[in-house]
Amino acid sequence: MKDSGEFLIRSYVGATRVARPLVRGLVHWRRIKGKEHEERWRERLGEASLPTPAAPVVWVHAASVGETVAVMPLIYRIAATGVGVVLTTVTLASATLVAGRLPRGVCHQFVPLDIAPYVDRFLATWDPQLAIFVESEIWPVTIARLDARNVPLVVCNARMSPRSFAGWRRWPALSHAVFSRIRHCLAQSDADADRFRQLGAPRVSTIGNIKFDAPVPEASRTVAEALSASIDGRPVFLAASTHPGEEDIVLDAFTRALSRNADLLLILAPRHPARGPDVAGLASGHGLRTALRSIGALPERGTQVYVADTVGELGTLYRLARVAFIGGSLNPRIGGHNPIEPGGLGTAVVAGPNVGNWSEIYEALKAESALTEVRDATELFDAVDRLVNLDNTRQRQAEAARRVVARFSGALARTQAAIDPLIDPLIVSARLARRMPGPA
Repeated sequence: MKDSGEFLIRSYVGATRVARPLVRGLVHWRRIKGKEHEERWRERLGEASLPTPAAPVVWVHAASVGETVAVMPLIYRIAATGVGVVLTTVTLASATLVAGRLPRGVCHQFVPLDIAPYVDRFLATWDPQLAIFVESEIWPVTIARLDARNVPLVVCNARMSPRSFAGWRRWPALSHAVFSRIRHCLAQSDADADRFRQLGAPRVSTIGNIKFDAPVPEASRTVAEALSASIDGRPVFLAASTHPGEEDIVLDAFTRALSRNADLLLILAPRHPARGPDVAGLASGHGLRTALRSIGALPERGTQVYVADTVGELGTLYRLARVAFIGGSLNPRIGGHNPIEPGGLGTAVVAGPNVGNWSEIYEALKAESALTEVRDATELFDAVDRLVNLDNTRQRQAEAARRVVARFSGALARTQAAIDPLIDPLIVSARLARRMPGPA
């Protein structure tokens, strides 16, 4: 199996070289559609848009906003040692999130596509001495090219869904060739760890989920104060990270809730901020007075729906809300989003039944009566009506959620301890490089 796996991965890497013209055309099409950065799209081809750090470099890769927020404390810790970091992400939203928030010695780039010439160009330019990928970012070409350069790869906060696991299992030789090249896999749960082991990862540890320890992204103090002042004590129902189809259910439930509490404000934060104008149009179509955050509007006294189509402000919104519905949970194809942030901030959490991406924490929340599960607009209305208007009920559920979240914390420290042996030699190299005299 080892020989056939090596043949397959070499063949796959070679095939991507042939596909390069087609992929470049795809990038151009995505740029036209607004899915790639208008000015920085060449980064997806492995071309650097920033000068590389002089110190030894660690490559940290996180796909989107949630993974980026989770790994930021680790990035800050590495940067504080004097070791350089290149952070790559996939989405435009994640790039917006980190803009102006990265410490000295950390550069952001969009990740190169998993095509051999682009990956090779990126690696030749940045010359990383260590790679840290977050969660489920498993790219065969990139992993093979890192291995060819003897760059150790750590997958931190590693997650493997049953669906992805089943897909990899269809190609056992290839999956073994890919996963056996991972130096250390730091899994979120025992179930995730077992899946990585079965796929061929040689060293796997169950560490826990670093998202329990990650700071929640919040708006600036000025913005937070302006939002709070404009809301002026009104009860807030937040629907966070919603997807198409869910907004209709939320708006239906909210319209019913208004008949019980005319002062209620709905804040709708779509998962993809670019959908903000469409979501606002949907709310207006329900006959609701709507304001849009991205154009600078604030929720005035007569505003009924406030569409928060921005990035990096969810923490502020959770603090303002009495109840938060977590999107992606009424759509079986999505699998739910992160309940840790509202749970840790004292917001009563409501979610649908489709939470496979976060099954462990959702099960823990349900076991402690720290979550209200809903399946449709009627059940969502009942939950919102009860949790908004019954203070004692809401507070009991919110406190239970805080206790559950606290119980799961500590994964970040364990992750740092696991990575330190790979970082320490780079710290020494960075210090030696700073002491070496420059050219005469």
